[in-house]
Amino acid sequence: QISAFIGFLEIGVMKDVTGEGEFPGDFRNGYIDFGWDSFSEETKLQKRAIELNNGRAAQMGILGLMVHEQLGGSIPLVGEM
Repeated sequence: QISAFIGFLEIGVMKDVTGEGEFPGDFRNGYIDFGWDSFSEETKLQKRAIELNNGRAAQMGILGLMVHEQLGGSIPLVGEM
């Protein structure tokens, strides 16, 4: 069910229908704004860079959780915890 729902979102919802996307991943389609168009170009670039760095930090956090899960109770050089 989850795969079908994600497939529906990819095919039907998450695409640039109007061709107004300013950058890759901009799926607003002229509908949702939240004040994004009122920012200067420099501010837009800064906010996108911040969001990109937050995404990278979240990915590293998830990677750390997965590595910790696979290590189990024994960590090399530290021993049993």
